[in-house]
Amino acid sequence: MIRLPTTVLDEKQLSRIIFSVRSTSPSDLMKKVYGMGITHFDLPSSKHLEPFRELKRLTEDENLIGLCHLEAEEGASFLGKPLHQFEAKVVSTIRKNLGLPHSIRNLPRVPVASDVLTQKEIDRIDFDPQRFEKALSFFHPRESPFLLVGGRYGDWLLALGKIDLLKQMMAKVREKGFTPVYSGQWATFCLPRAKPLDVVAYAVPINNKWSFFDLDQACALIKKFDRPVISLNPLADGTLLKNSEEAFLFLFKELKIPLAIVEIHSEQEVEILLSAAEKIPSLIPPRKTGSSLR
Repeated sequence: MIRLPTTVLDEKQLSRIIFSVRSTSPSDLMKKVYGMGITHFDLPSSKHLEPFRELKRLTEDENLIGLCHLEAEEGASFLGKPLHQFEAKVVSTIRKNLGLPHSIRNLPRVPVASDVLTQKEIDRIDFDPQRFEKALSFFHPRESPFLLVGGRYGDWLLALGKIDLLKQMMAKVREKGFTPVYSGQWATFCLPRAKPLDVVAYAVPINNKWSFFDLDQACALIKKFDRPVISLNPLADGTLLKNSEEAFLFLFKELKIPLAIVEIHSEQEVEILLSAAEKIPSLIPPRKTGSSLR
């Protein structure tokens, strides 16, 4: 039975490496990985949550823990309609306000001359508690005690100055019994802006292939950041798989990241990653602060 190094987040023990199954048949690979002794999984969508629930039903294993994701768009509305219906205007506004190039990754392509939101319109972007609670009802704290909230719309709301909506979402998440984690895509942009949120940790990509992301700047920021940071996609969509041991040492020893969410596509990748994880020690953060980075 394989034992991965562990850490503690919000008084709960978690593996320092959490696998995100991205194969064409997530159910089969999840069962095989579980058979290796892995019980903690990243669940970015319903496609991943359903096989996890099936595995939990079959095994009745209380040690099975998932990390589910909830896009912040589920709780944002404009003029009484879901914000995604106005995505072109939102994206155009962010490009203009932040001076982003038109080709930046992780932003949908929209015509250069698209309309932008006025400040009065931005002020009318509201929290939609009914729609957010409906989205929340799909999850349960017993299967996913932590909920990663944000995604691309999380960063976009920050860019629009709407952190108040994110605060309301995190409060609702806690009210329903989950522990919220802010999940962003632009590390150097979102970490300082999302710091006022009542969350237990921040999950961001840490590799030099993602947009709006300067690796050296991000590393300096993470080293000084006094809250736990979770690494998303640390192997850059698998391009660093052959150097996974080096990547893990960089994350866990140099940056002192408490845990990383790593995408896997096959049993062979899992074996490589488990071998690379052998040199990673467990990490028990100071009890008073709950921070793994101090």
